[in-house]
Amino acid sequence: MANSYNSDCMRTPAIFTLLALTPSLFAQLPPHNKEGVTMGHLHMLVPDPEVHRKIWRDVLGIKQVKRGQLDVLVLPDGVLAFRKGDPTGGTEESIVNHLGFIVPKLAPVKEKLVAAGCKVVREMPETKQMFIMFPDAIKVEFTEVPEMKVPIAHHHIHFYSQHVEEMRAWYVKHFGAIPGRRGKFEKADLPGVDLSWGVSKTPVAPSKSRSVDHIGFEVRGLEAFCKKLEAAGVKFDVPYRDVPAIGLKLAFFTDPWGTYVELTEGLDTL
Repeated sequence: MANSYNSDCMRTPAIFTLLALTPSLFAQLPPHNKEGVTMGHLHMLVPDPEVHRKIWRDVLGIKQVKRGQLDVLVLPDGVLAFRKGDPTGGTEESIVNHLGFIVPKLAPVKEKLVAAGCKVVREMPETKQMFIMFPDAIKVEFTEVPEMKVPIAHHHIHFYSQHVEEMRAWYVKHFGAIPGRRGKFEKADLPGVDLSWGVSKTPVAPSKSRSVDHIGFEVRGLEAFCKKLEAAGVKFDVPYRDVPAIGLKLAFFTDPWGTYVELTEGLDTL
């Protein structure tokens, strides 16, 4: 899968926020936008969660946080969560094609990941990028950003869809995402994440039950936000509820193109 950045592609509000962060702020999510939305988490469904935690924690240096029943890895701008299960497939044929992260230097990251058993899918030296296949066919893109102040940060979620414009417009309308372009890709920015789209010539699978099972957004005033989505025709797989055991309020829905989405309130207190 081809990908490209130009000098303007990384100049998003999310990236400038990241460059200003220091490691002591690892537990904070970016400020919410005017709709009350910010990046929340990425949730993987995998046979052995500890295999994945070990790579992200021990190889890439992401902090592990446990609170009650929650056991997650915390980035400056989001959270990685893992659930034990047998996925129906990886990311490449899913609506969520791959996940994107930025690092200060690609070479040491590549060396460590290969030593940990991950595979290099593609390298693009001219744009300082590489694609790595993690266990359970989770494709991850890394881009080099030398001036960043943290060892790794989340940058984008890359969807592949036959309905790019409609899907982007939906997130702009309901989540307050800011539309734009990243190189040749359509995108829409939310605090802490660049939502990007590539065009798929063939149908793609819904994300639920794939190795990247769902994506999550943190929402201020979640109950009211869910009511607004319901009024707009969104049907929830899991309606709004308060779950004291994990210290979160949450809800789940599937967007019109098959992306399984969790909304949370309280994740930013980790």
